[in-house]
Amino acid sequence: MGWRRAIGIALLVAGAVLTGAGAGAPAQAGGQALQGGQAGATKDPSPSEIEQIIQKFGAREQEMKIEREKFTYEQTFVIQTVDVDGAVDGEYRMSSDIVFEPNGKRYEKITDAPQPTLKRIGLTQQDFDDLEHVQPFVLTTEELPKYDIRYEGQEQVDEIATYVFQVAPKKIEKKQRYFQGRIWVDQKDLAIVKTFGKAVPDIRTKDGENVFPRFETIRENIEGHYWFPTYTHADDTLHFLLNNVHIRMTVRYKNYKRFGVTIKFGQATEKKPDKP
Repeated sequence: MGWRRAIGIALLVAGAVLTGAGAGAPAQAGGQALQGGQAGATKDPSPSEIEQIIQKFGAREQEMKIEREKFTYEQTFVIQTVDVDGAVDGEYRMSSDIVFEPNGKRYEKITDAPQPTLKRIGLTQQDFDDLEHVQPFVLTTEELPKYDIRYEGQEQVDEIATYVFQVAPKKIEKKQRYFQGRIWVDQKDLAIVKTFGKAVPDIRTKDGENVFPRFETIRENIEGHYWFPTYTHADDTLHFLLNNVHIRMTVRYKNYKRFGVTIKFGQATEKKPDKP
């Protein structure tokens, strides 16, 4: 099994790779969304207003996705297995820089990757894909038609008043990865500031099982305009057919910096003065 730059969780039993994630039930976030009329909550938006909010935050997500691709940043990924006594008995750790080549192409440069000590689980391609696309979930205008989005109420996240939505894929396409859970949308900026859920689907075949943990991703305001993911955390038990595995996962994104624009000048040429 190749160790690559995203996270995959696979249980190794008798030489076979059993990959898997949390239970099939939708993930539930801590805290309960406030409904209109409760203390601290404003009046809930109407159905037509809710649809407008969804379309507006989808457009904001599209803009954020494009802008984030113009930034460099540092990423640290750690996944650990935890025994019944609460002690860490295996770890995979990788640090990388998301940087640009001189020609402007962005790529990931691995800066630190110690020898993994995981014995009870391993990483799969689905985990790598989830690290790149699902944990820092972006619900753009293009992605909206793929999901059922249900308004649940309002909730205060620190000092931010948010709308809360339940999100689930309408249809699971083969070899595609999706997010299922909750999103919190800033009422002022109409930008997603927090997500809680899991990557779906879990994969169970005759060759093994691949299950995935519930996680929470926090975003922070960057440059006063965009909310970029800065922290993802999971502390969950993966339920396999033959065993359960307690895991902890952390992803940190830091030091966002806008990539500088380099202007190239061509060879100087003489310009003759205009004739009178």
